Amino acid sequence: MSTRITRDELAARIAADIPEGAYVNLGIGAPTLVANYLPDDLEIILHTENGLLGMGPAPESGAIDPDLINAGKQPVTALAGAAYFHHADSFAMMRGGHLDVCVLGAFQVSQAGDLSNWSTGAPGAIPAVGGAMDLAIGAKQVFVMTDLLTKAGESKLVEACTYPLTGVGCVTRVYTDHAVFDVVDGRFAVREAYGDNTAESLAELTGLELTGVRD
Repeated sequence: MSTRITRDELAARIAADIPEGAYVNLGIGAPTLVANYLPDDLEIILHTENGLLGMGPAPESGAIDPDLINAGKQPVTALAGAAYFHHADSFAMMRGGHLDVCVLGAFQVSQAGDLSNWSTGAPGAIPAVGGAMDLAIGAKQVFVMTDLLTKAGESKLVEACTYPLTGVGCVTRVYTDHAVFDVVDGRFAVREAYGDNTAESLAELTGLELTGVRD
């Protein structure tokens, strides 16, 4: 049995945890895939920081409106009742605690729930924080969507972040291709493990002391 799930499967897993009536921001990159897996029978309102509330899934290739994009400049759709507004109003929503959930990518997440997702600090790296800081401290719940390991095989779950921080103690849950982890009392708790993964094997991969699988 495999120990990893695909990125689309992970997006569907995150979508299943978003409750009806939630106002949600999906970060640039992989988190945007979550929009494609939200249940049709639930009302979930997607927000994008460039000024749209009521964003729908990606359009079919022949139905792209070049003026309708998300914060990552990807074409999107607008659902019935969608609203457009000024960038400043959008950030007021983000900073003012009006979003129930945001889904962000990550370079590192610490066991204290600290998030690093805008820079590795490498020389010549392009700063790309965008609205991530505002989302990290403003959303009621912060879900992280990421691979568990880097391309070099290093864990993205760490005891303490070594990259520049996006937010402190802000992460609620981390969804990875190996397992789902909750941040609980300064430790990662394995909420759900995929395939052959166990709390013990995940502890070996991450080098962290993990709490066992949660109900």
